[in-house]
Amino acid sequence: MKTDPHQPQPEGDYTATTRHITVSVTPVYLEHQSMPEAGRWVFAYKVAIENGSRDTVQLRSRYWHITDGNGHVEEVRGPGVVGEEPVLSPGDSFSYTSGCPLPTPSGIMRGHYVMETAGGRIFEVEIPAFSLDAPEKRLLN
Repeated sequence: MKTDPHQPQPEGDYTATTRHITVSVTPVYLEHQSMPEAGRWVFAYKVAIENGSRDTVQLRSRYWHITDGNGHVEEVRGPGVVGEEPVLSPGDSFSYTSGCPLPTPSGIMRGHYVMETAGGRIFEVEIPAFSLDAPEKRLLN
């Protein structure tokens, strides 16, 4: 993936661009919602989608491939994101925050969005793989 140093760069720890549509993700560990003693670690992730193409596009559905620290895979599919199917004109962006509980203190998420152009063309936009990691607690002796 090439970035243009003259263009504002999207914010996010993990970024992928497909057909001039950039998806950036910033994950965060939610310590106050997690219960490690019960085998539950909770993460939030903020996603920003920027339409750098010449086409107006609509996000129709999402696919997530979630792998926990034990290698167990869960797949999630559904319409839109956070109850919306946003329409992005050229130059528009859309961001949202969602979450993911895991039975381990770390994992990896990746996936794609299915987009549709105003002309009815369907295509996939990559969501970059990103790491979910709870900070290690160190015990003092």
